[in-house]
Amino acid sequence: MSTVFFSYSHKDEDLRDRLEVHLAMLKRQGLIDAWHDRRIAVGSDLDNSIRSELEKAEVILLLVSPDFLASDYCYDIEVTRAMERHVAGEARVIPIILRHCEWKSAPFGKLLAAPKDGKPINTWTDLDEAFLDVVQKIKTALPKAKPSLVTPHREQMSTKSISHGARSSNLRLAKTFTEADKDRFLDEGFSFMAKFFENSLQQLQERNEGIETTFKQIDANRFTAVIYRHGKSLSRCKIQLGGRFETGITFSSNDRIDDGSYNESLDVEADDQGLYFKASGMWSWGEQPKRHLTYEGAAEYFWSMLMRPIQDRQQ
Repeated sequence: MSTVFFSYSHKDEDLRDRLEVHLAMLKRQGLIDAWHDRRIAVGSDLDNSIRSELEKAEVILLLVSPDFLASDYCYDIEVTRAMERHVAGEARVIPIILRHCEWKSAPFGKLLAAPKDGKPINTWTDLDEAFLDVVQKIKTALPKAKPSLVTPHREQMSTKSISHGARSSNLRLAKTFTEADKDRFLDEGFSFMAKFFENSLQQLQERNEGIETTFKQIDANRFTAVIYRHGKSLSRCKIQLGGRFETGITFSSNDRIDDGSYNESLDVEADDQGLYFKASGMWSWGEQPKRHLTYEGAAEYFWSMLMRPIQDRQQ
């Protein structure tokens, strides 16, 4: 069994919790034992406990974000020692990119990061897909188990080998989210989506000759987008907040349709670790609805619906 050490900023604890959930199968298979500072017993010396576990770990996960890089303790102490042990061949360091930040100039910047291509986890369309990619890379990086030459009998095992502070790492409790939390997530997600569409339309026009685009912010809760080629409209949409029984975000393929009509919707849902968007599935009949969507994942999902009529014509 390999000891896996989490080096992270407490501001990213929600993403660390999600990663630990996805590591459950590796734990069940007896491949890893995960450790982070939330396992420190009450009354223990915090600094000594972290340094001790960092020295013992065979795999060190750096959960990288702007807050992680800004943390003096994470950067100056944990990263420094982790890289020393990595260079010495004593441990394997794996950077896991949680959020956009300037990590490539860090001491671990030349290491192969997870998820794939170092794409930040919170920019993936589906969080589960991102964490699955991370888990697969961690599993591949685990040291190969060495066969034991001697198997001691139970009665021969010394009680000194049992750690005095031993306890389970399964201490995670379900988080609860209020109606205010969900409303805030919805409002922030919609604001992100509006800016995402405005920027994407501008880039689409700049990069493709003959393409013209328009973005119109009708009010705080509605915006429209239209894509033209040589003056002829190719695709249109209207996206609004609260269009589905005054909840969620809706997409209509007609920018001039009444507010109550739509082709697809996204609703805010929660699991025991966080909030996310889930698609109703109206747009893709027979397919599983998109779920566990981040802000960017939700925006990308609706953007693909706007682009589909254009891309289908090119096939």
